[in-house]
Amino acid sequence: MFLSLPCLSSQSPPPATATSQRLPLLDDFAIIFERDPAARHWLEVLCCYPGLHALVAHRLAYWLHCSGMPFFPRLIAHLNRFFTGIDIHPGAQIGRGVFIDHGMGVVIGETAIIGDYCLIYQGVTLGGTGKETGKRHPTVGNHVVIGSGAKVLGNIAIGDYARIGAGSVVLHPVPDHCTAVGVPNRNVCRCNTETAPLEHGQLPDAEATTLRSLLDRIETLEAQLAHLKQTTPTHLLPELMP
Repeated sequence: MFLSLPCLSSQSPPPATATSQRLPLLDDFAIIFERDPAARHWLEVLCCYPGLHALVAHRLAYWLHCSGMPFFPRLIAHLNRFFTGIDIHPGAQIGRGVFIDHGMGVVIGETAIIGDYCLIYQGVTLGGTGKETGKRHPTVGNHVVIGSGAKVLGNIAIGDYARIGAGSVVLHPVPDHCTAVGVPNRNVCRCNTETAPLEHGQLPDAEATTLRSLLDRIETLEAQLAHLKQTTPTHLLPELMP
């Protein structure tokens, strides 16, 4: 029962969804077979997936944290990090059906909120930007995919079905159905994030797109200049030269 008890702290819990009232851990377990092609047997997943183990320990630590229990929630989180390599503060709010793939080096801060059915790869940080108090970590929507090594920092919102490219540093909010890439992030909202969330090879290259448009513009200007040289009288050509 404690695995689905809402926190009674000052933090607002994530909004309820239309999913069933079964324990979140059942969804955490089931989503692995949908998201990971290497998952072939339930016993293998149950025993050999540190992301699942980390969520089991965190949901216990979170319940104790919300109950006002001192020391033990942080002890569980510390042991959780030791055994799984995943550091989740007991105060972090995590929705159902979340999959932490591989997971080594993942850090989730105290006031972070993660929605339902998110996918988080190794090396991801959901952290703060300073020593401010209150809500200082990201709020991640539903069905978000966060690529390997991405850093999402500060009290910012990541919209539903958003994608964070691997290695990106996200310092600004990301709207729904958009992809954030680069350091710092640039949001690209013309990509298929809902029906193909795992197609990492389709992540847009914002810098390449900008450079391509500049090169196209230069080529157009050069063509116009060449045309002017061909059609301009000879005595006026020096005025067209740079």
